[in-house]
Amino acid sequence: MAKLSLIRIDFRLIHGQVVAKWLKTIQATKIIVVNNTLAKDPVMSNIYKMATPADVKCSVVGIDTFIAAWNKNQLGEGNALVLFKDVHTTLEVWKKGFPIEQLQIGGLGAGPGRKAVYLNMTLNPEDAAMLTEMSSGGVNVFFQATPEDKQMEYEKVMESVSF
Repeated sequence: MAKLSLIRIDFRLIHGQVVAKWLKTIQATKIIVVNNTLAKDPVMSNIYKMATPADVKCSVVGIDTFIAAWNKNQLGEGNALVLFKDVHTTLEVWKKGFPIEQLQIGGLGAGPGRKAVYLNMTLNPEDAAMLTEMSSGGVNVFFQATPEDKQMEYEKVMESVSF
């Protein structure tokens, strides 16, 4: 069984903060990107794999493949960083039985209907509803961009947010 070192939602997936800071902080030996679209795109999958340090294994898989790997042997050996691009995919994986105790929100991007809720991190009403469902279901959801930043609990942030 792999140790789940970090489960993070970050629309940028593998980028400088993840490679330079998070991998070192959590001592991950593998990154698993869960995204149906990327899993079907070998060019983009390879770009993310090339952005990963040589001593860290990177897999880009779809939801069903990820759940099958979890059910088979809990993602194998090592320390895993599991990355999601969006809240919807994270919720779907959780509902299909992937146990998420801690969920870090690193960034969800900007765009129409999105509101900055904590520092530069944004939500829209749909994301907020899905995160609230997970939080109510026992997942500790929190915002944290870098290891140096203090964790900010989702429920605390949402006390002052209205859509």
